[in-house]
Amino acid sequence: MNKNIILTADVLDIIFDGRNKAYGAYDLRKTYQQRVLKALLGTVGICLLFFAFLYGGARKKANLGDVPTIVVDLLPPIQEAKPVVIPPPPIPKAPEVKVKITGFTPPRIVPADQVTETPPDVKTLDETHIGPKSQDGIKGGDDVIAPPEQSTTSNGNGLPAQKKDDPDDIFHSVQIEAEFPGGKSAWMRYLERNLNNNLPTEEGAPAGKYTVFVSFMVDQNGFVSDVVAENNPQYGTAEEAVKVIKKGPKWTPAVQNGHNVSYRVRQAIIFVVSDNL
Repeated sequence: MNKNIILTADVLDIIFDGRNKAYGAYDLRKTYQQRVLKALLGTVGICLLFFAFLYGGARKKANLGDVPTIVVDLLPPIQEAKPVVIPPPPIPKAPEVKVKITGFTPPRIVPADQVTETPPDVKTLDETHIGPKSQDGIKGGDDVIAPPEQSTTSNGNGLPAQKKDDPDDIFHSVQIEAEFPGGKSAWMRYLERNLNNNLPTEEGAPAGKYTVFVSFMVDQNGFVSDVVAENNPQYGTAEEAVKVIKKGPKWTPAVQNGHNVSYRVRQAIIFVVSDNL
């Protein structure tokens, strides 16, 4: 390289003087700053797009608050007042009857002067029972009638035996409650997807909450029937709640004492109309 050119030449030109600049290493070093600048600009652009996406999602989520929603509230099962059972007076205990018993004297051969107890005569044995030990009581032998045994229909305290559960009865309190297939979370999703949450707004309902209490029976086979709205907040809410529950699938029946039984379920459905509509 010429001496005059060295003073004004670039460092890379001095390093690669007399070498093959077309190989690639020269070009990579020559364009290094431009490539770094492009990478920085690309990174900044990606970050701006990411933050713009987050901002747009946050605004969209904030706007969802203006949409009418449905709140589903599970109520405890209906508790019916238990009837007051007045027990009958206790059965008087039969008086104890003691039967006269003559103790059995085992025969022994001893000298006459050593006899201390003589066996009873035949008449005495006819009037009493024979046993291992003597006992005072009513004479009569086998003619004495023993006291009557206690009735088998009693529970031992003078009360009638308890009636077993009838599977055909409708229960409001059971050991295992009836359940929607998939559990409570699946039941909530079914109601939220099938109820028309815009119905109160379409019917001209003002802003507020409209609660419908619905009760229905799940029989021993899991079929839903007797769907009744216990109240009606108007604007089509009661009819909508009854319609959606009627068209639902079979349930898992309730269980009492190891048997499937009919069970009544009570459900609250709340329609919410926002002020911002």
